Amino acid sequence: MPPSPAPNTCVAFLVRHGATANNVADPPRLQGCRVDPGLSDAGREQAGRAAELLAAYPLAAIYSSPLSRAMETAVCIAKPHALAVREVAELREVDVGRWENRSWVEIETTEPEAHRRFMEDASTYGYPEGENMTEVLARVGPAMESLLRAHGGQQIAIVGHNVVNRVFLAHVLGVPLSQARRITHDNCGVSVVRYREGGLRLLTLNATFHLDR
Repeated sequence: MPPSPAPNTCVAFLVRHGATANNVADPPRLQGCRVDPGLSDAGREQAGRAAELLAAYPLAAIYSSPLSRAMETAVCIAKPHALAVREVAELREVDVGRWENRSWVEIETTEPEAHRRFMEDASTYGYPEGENMTEVLARVGPAMESLLRAHGGQQIAIVGHNVVNRVFLAHVLGVPLSQARRITHDNCGVSVVRYREGGLRLLTLNATFHLDR
């Protein structure tokens, strides 16, 4: 089993939840924090494979967004470690406002100007009647860093969402939030972040090798 980090270091496995019906629809449909679907069959299989991957690491704690798709994934990951999942409200997915349950194809057709502004700079022009990326980072960043600070010398898993994870990873990388959508984080992809003495470093981005079999 891999050794635990040094006492001044926390290693976090940042996982996106498994796929839902919205994720695998053609075209996919947006899902924020106003809907709460569970995992699809494919999503449950993905969660199982993520659990197999992380079973090899001595996880001290597992945290999750309170939404069902994230909690289902987190419970699966927690089982080999005999840990209870701890909910963190700030890790809920972005509020996509009136674009909930709609596809990008439909949005671009029916709201071209709002779609254009969002694609150009979602840090300022967010989801209509919802959040922008700056607002997401304002709640997610402090929550993530608080978890990392609390687990010096330990490894933890954090199960979040597409936008939540992308925004935090952009913050870690120093990428402008207007470009956060360029960061890919697949369903049950695993990114690894190291926290050491107040500094954040990305060690792995969106590992998916455990899903490709």
